[in-house]
Amino acid sequence: MIPYWHAPSLNLGPLKIEPFGIFVALGILLAARLLGKQAERQGLDPTPLADYAPWGVGVGVLVGHWVHLFFYHPEELAKSPFQILKVWDGLSSFGGLVGGILAAIFFFRHRKLRFNDYADAFALGVAPGWAVARLGCFAVHDHPGVRTDFFMAVAFPNGPRHDLGMYDAMALFAISGLLYALRDVPKMKGRLLPLLALLYAACRFGFDFLRATDMSYVDARYFGLTPAQYGCFVLVAYGVWGLLRRRESSATASPPGSPVGAAR
Repeated sequence: MIPYWHAPSLNLGPLKIEPFGIFVALGILLAARLLGKQAERQGLDPTPLADYAPWGVGVGVLVGHWVHLFFYHPEELAKSPFQILKVWDGLSSFGGLVGGILAAIFFFRHRKLRFNDYADAFALGVAPGWAVARLGCFAVHDHPGVRTDFFMAVAFPNGPRHDLGMYDAMALFAISGLLYALRDVPKMKGRLLPLLALLYAACRFGFDFLRATDMSYVDARYFGLTPAQYGCFVLVAYGVWGLLRRRESSATASPPGSPVGAAR
């Protein structure tokens, strides 16, 4: 069993920095760094990614907070009419993903760039960055699961439970390792982001069944499923579409009998 330990806040004079925020910041920095490096490795101009980063983070945080507020904990709307602007007061990682995607759609269209050219770089940057950010959830244990005697349970003060922040981080680190192992495989070129979507959706859909329902502050359910589980259906649809579309494109580009990569 894993001991329960809550990471302390950092007090810098009047400024109080929460450990969750530190890990999120580290995850964003890592993702941005890896995005640029992967773009350069693929012979792409990394400048658009650097320009996109503040838009992706800003919109991601805003939408992430709104998803937390309107779908996970709508009861918080009664606190204050300004609650929708308090982005530091609750954040959904799935909502942050949606915000980042929306920002990418508008940004790349505005710049007249093909997002698909950078899709692999996004997969190789976002997955490990997201994993580091999820360590922040584990550091503050804000995603407790159901009670269990599983050997990886965390000894919460009210008894051993699954810790979904830890499970999510572990899954994302494992997925990151797989993506990096496949990045030079010819058949996986342009397919890493759909693969990431499929693998994460499968993990997250299963993990959310382990979330606690016997505590005072738990995620909302709609017909027995969390908002993230409904989001997983969208990720699966994108993943399947992306993989099949890429396969069809490859078949079209390379007639039967011609060597792979002959058509440029």
